[in-house]
Amino acid sequence: MDGYRRADLYGGAIVVDLPGGYLDVSDIRPVPDHQEVYVDSDGFTSIIFDITERPDSVTTDEAALKLHLDDIFDPDDNPKLWYQNKAQLSHFPEQTPAYTVFKTKHFPQVASEESGPPPGLKATPVFTAVIVTIVRLETQKTDIVVTINVPHIRGSYDERSVDLERGQLGALLNTALAHQDRVFRTLEVKDWSLFVQA
Repeated sequence: MDGYRRADLYGGAIVVDLPGGYLDVSDIRPVPDHQEVYVDSDGFTSIIFDITERPDSVTTDEAALKLHLDDIFDPDDNPKLWYQNKAQLSHFPEQTPAYTVFKTKHFPQVASEESGPPPGLKATPVFTAVIVTIVRLETQKTDIVVTINVPHIRGSYDERSVDLERGQLGALLNTALAHQDRVFRTLEVKDWSLFVQA
């Protein structure tokens, strides 16, 4: 299946195609019941599916979108917005409100030896690209949030190939966008009773 495999989320209530090399984090450590988390076995990228209750405190999609993004992005991460668009997912009614957002988190870099960070310390990303998709299910009083985190850690990517200001995304981000497109085309609710308690 061109490098992708069908994954059963939430006990099969939702299905989606995911990259074949991604591992289910729940096989490694506990994951909250409302989340499904997958990580690249050969890299640092992760894909998170999150079922959340629609916020009652807001009345517009734009305000709800801001609330969700505020949960993901800390002001201390120096987030930068690159685009925010409406989205369409193949297996949801055309009128279903859905949005995609691309932002980056930027982190202060600590000078280190050429050999890398001291043993036991994790390398700090130069930046992390975050691609967020939000699907709003009004009848079910639920929002589905899909977040693809793409840390760019020095030495793990070709820095010369990445210049977001000029539209040069580089291999890691282009791959993540291909994964997002696959999610758009394959994410499907098989059992709507999943949302009864939402």
